[in-house]
Amino acid sequence: MTALAVRHWLDTGELDLPLPGSGDTLCRWNRLAALCEVDVTAGRLAEAHTDAVAILAELGGPPARPGRLWGVWAAEAPDATVHARENGNSTSLSGTKAWCSGAGLCTDALVTARTASGARGLYAVDLSGPGVAPLPSTWANAGMADSDTRWVNFTEVAAIPVGGADDYLRRAGFWHGAAGVGACWLGAARAVAAPLYRAVGQRNAGPHADAHLGAVDSALAAAQSLLAETAAQVDAAPRSNAEVAARRLRAVVETAVEVVIGRTARALGPAPLALDAEHARRVADLTMYVRQSHAEKDLAALGVLVAR
Repeated sequence: MTALAVRHWLDTGELDLPLPGSGDTLCRWNRLAALCEVDVTAGRLAEAHTDAVAILAELGGPPARPGRLWGVWAAEAPDATVHARENGNSTSLSGTKAWCSGAGLCTDALVTARTASGARGLYAVDLSGPGVAPLPSTWANAGMADSDTRWVNFTEVAAIPVGGADDYLRRAGFWHGAAGVGACWLGAARAVAAPLYRAVGQRNAGPHADAHLGAVDSALAAAQSLLAETAAQVDAAPRSNAEVAARRLRAVVETAVEVVIGRTARALGPAPLALDAEHARRVADLTMYVRQSHAEKDLAALGVLVAR
């Protein structure tokens, strides 16, 4: 389902979104949320593709060709490092990259790698070329299992530099992309909450379901309101540092996710989780997806920023 959904969206133009900061950022984020509302895992892969397209545009990389699915493989792990080597006019990557979502699904990826000076460079890689070897999956959780997230080995893989050293993290769009992930969490949360809305509407829930839905609905509405406000800020000043706005949005959406998952389960009991495969999958996927947040570490970073 996940691979077919992403391919369908790619082929039908569903992933051709306005660039962040182009004046229609809310449309971009609302469409990402809608994709995750349909399929959390497919939406997560779609977000990565659209983020890659935005990064390529921002940093002057090669344009994404039609029909090609991109990933962004930028996670850093102490036991998995990729090194970039320049040889005249060519660049190659060697090493192991961790947490590569869409390892066997993507045709191309933006990969971060350490340069000879120790800086972090960003490189465009055709994953069908020689030297790219996804490792066997070690994924044990049902959540996001279809994202095909694996470690990938690179052996002298041809790569195209995108931007300069450390530009991936320094660019204004880094935080635009982080906010876009929050939009995806929000869409997935709406999907998880849908059975509670239906149960209360049909008067087919327990005595406290109305109160649980009130809490869920207000949390989702608050997150959507901040999403719109943040999009407007990005469009008004697309080159400004949006770190505070993005961190605040992600924190608010993460809280809404916790409210939705917890209160929906408390209101409806174990039946949907045990008997409704689609709902159970969405809960598992969203529970894993939202862990892209760094929890208290992210909250602490926000606290430091807003206290200045």
